[in-house]
Amino acid sequence: MRIQEALSMYDKLNILTDAAKYDVACTSSGTSRKSDGTGIGSCEQSGICHSFSADGRCISLLKILFTNECIYDCKYCVNRRSNDVVRTSFSPDEVCELTMEFYRRNYIEGLFLSSGILKSPNYTMELIYAALYRLRREYNFQGYIHVKAIPGADPELIQKLGFLADRMSVNLELPTAESLKALAPNKTRKNILTPMRLVQNRMTENRQEIQLYRNAPRFVPAGQSTQMIIGATPETDYQIIQVAESLYQKFELKRVFYSAFVHVNDDAALPAKTGEGPPLLREHRLYQADWLLRYYHFRAEELLTEENPNFNVLFDPKCNWALKHLEEFPVEVNRADYKILLRVPGIGYKSAVRIVKARRLGSLDFTDLKKIGVVLKRALYFITCNGRMMYPTRMDEDYITRNLLYAGEKLPREVTEMGYRQLSLFEGGNGYCEDGICVQ
Repeated sequence: MRIQEALSMYDKLNILTDAAKYDVACTSSGTSRKSDGTGIGSCEQSGICHSFSADGRCISLLKILFTNECIYDCKYCVNRRSNDVVRTSFSPDEVCELTMEFYRRNYIEGLFLSSGILKSPNYTMELIYAALYRLRREYNFQGYIHVKAIPGADPELIQKLGFLADRMSVNLELPTAESLKALAPNKTRKNILTPMRLVQNRMTENRQEIQLYRNAPRFVPAGQSTQMIIGATPETDYQIIQVAESLYQKFELKRVFYSAFVHVNDDAALPAKTGEGPPLLREHRLYQADWLLRYYHFRAEELLTEENPNFNVLFDPKCNWALKHLEEFPVEVNRADYKILLRVPGIGYKSAVRIVKARRLGSLDFTDLKKIGVVLKRALYFITCNGRMMYPTRMDEDYITRNLLYAGEKLPREVTEMGYRQLSLFEGGNGYCEDGICVQ
């Protein structure tokens, strides 16, 4: 027999905010909707979440689970059915009250609402829909809302929810169908991808409706995202970024989030505890690679291969790619195409835009590049200005690697203990630049 004590709103809040901390799929909103003067709140394009907006503001949202009850028994989840934890749920009115009271106190600018599965996917989605409907229609809340779509729920419910939320996400959970079958036997890849496709198709239809009718209601205007757990299963980084690339191409996702596996359950199917904690460096490298896929025109097979399936712990993926493809460098910044500039370590996409604009007015030198925002301690090995390098530099992988490490790369302790020795920029050798002039 199960005994359930009555919990106060404060107790529920403590339980359900703590249960939501493992869901990392929250980011800038990517949508802009100003208040029309009749309701409360607004949704600016600068974004909502625990993050910094483009104008430097720190922004936040209320991040909760609707319930930590769950009918599923996913081996990696703290809220799985077989765990002996205190269970509770909010009512739709409680979600509305919490959101409004937090907003009035200027604690938040929006809501991130996820949930366990209470009774069934449809039953849970109906409760979430009721909460968001009241928040939008009865409380006139016009701030940002990110909601989780539950695989297996009725498509009509998902569509109705999409007209109330700014962003919707469906968690992929694990990179492959085999891993999902092993650790989350109640979930299938088909059930997860079906609502993703539904949201994508409805977004496309909605864009056409808006072109015809300017005042047509917006369906998930900030797009959709997903999340993968990293480190719970044996997939390589190469497999993971291939999955991410496929999702971006086939489902037009705004973001794929990577969550380092955290041991919250003891289960023989999970990796053994090592005492090293979550694989945060691996998660960081995957986010860096993800950025390259979305903004720097890289492809997954350029960053990794089946022969070299995992990222280098020493360098970020772009720098590692450059070291492995020195035949592509040095790049002449006064002539190189924008997409070529993006591949230079130390040059970000904003810096590349500034370079392209600035060189229309005259030739750039290294002083100009520093003012533009180029990180010269990384870029100097890969660029020339008017045919000259910043220093005489050998185009040799080991030579550049050692100097980059000495230049103050932020590395984990286990890497700094490898004992790399600095090499002088002026050491001789084959294939280098003399007097600052590159000779190929």
